[in-house]
Amino acid sequence: MMDEIEQHYNKFNEEKRLTRRHGQVEYITSMKYIHKYLEMITDREKKDIKIMDIGAGTGRYSVALANEGYDVTAVEYVKHNLGLIKAKKSTVKAYQGTAVSLKRFANDTYDVTLLFGPMYHLFGEADKLKALQEAKRITKPGGVLLVAYCMNEYCVLTYAFKQNHIKECLENGKLDETFHCIQEKKDLYDYVRLEDINSLNEKAELERIQVLSADGPADYLRPVLNQMDEETFAHFIEYHLATCERPELLGAGAHILDILRV
Repeated sequence: MMDEIEQHYNKFNEEKRLTRRHGQVEYITSMKYIHKYLEMITDREKKDIKIMDIGAGTGRYSVALANEGYDVTAVEYVKHNLGLIKAKKSTVKAYQGTAVSLKRFANDTYDVTLLFGPMYHLFGEADKLKALQEAKRITKPGGVLLVAYCMNEYCVLTYAFKQNHIKECLENGKLDETFHCIQEKKDLYDYVRLEDINSLNEKAELERIQVLSADGPADYLRPVLNQMDEETFAHFIEYHLATCERPELLGAGAHILDILRV
């Protein structure tokens, strides 16, 4: 499974995804909420605030935060991505590793921990729970953990219906009777619903601060967003930021951002 993930990201341009307009929505939203909780730490200078980015990809978040002056550590499994982080010549301390085993890092070390990419790919509840527990372990008591997931309804609407795979999905047992995606170990992505996330949080004994849709309808609107002029796109960002916490919109977008107190 990990080899398949590495092969995927050796070909897939994650850096480019987050700079395209639908990716910008996710990035701008996530950074807004990262900054919200960093700015609550008022007793120290930026250089003394420690951030961990688990599954850092190409360093889109970690490098940006390091360039702002924060003390940032990144863990990334894919060697190609790790090389891209290091090539950016930032102050990020970057290591190869996986979310389910962070043995090199001490307990209660980081003020804010990001766990974005790993939950997209980890198979089943047990591995996701390990990742949450490891992220919790290395985060200081009272610190903040931000976790991203790929959402079930996005997958069903786009792959099953929009791309017309619904019949084969049902015939092959890829969807249950409630239309919840059923992942196999060979699958690259895992898709969840809010109740799945709630169950993980309960087992990891983590307290939710807030939850939001990181990209809302952006992925569905790719062609529309790409055709917008800058002023219209700015209004779309304003709209999304004004509505991304609305409970009736959770789960419909491609990604959800769960913000937890350790």
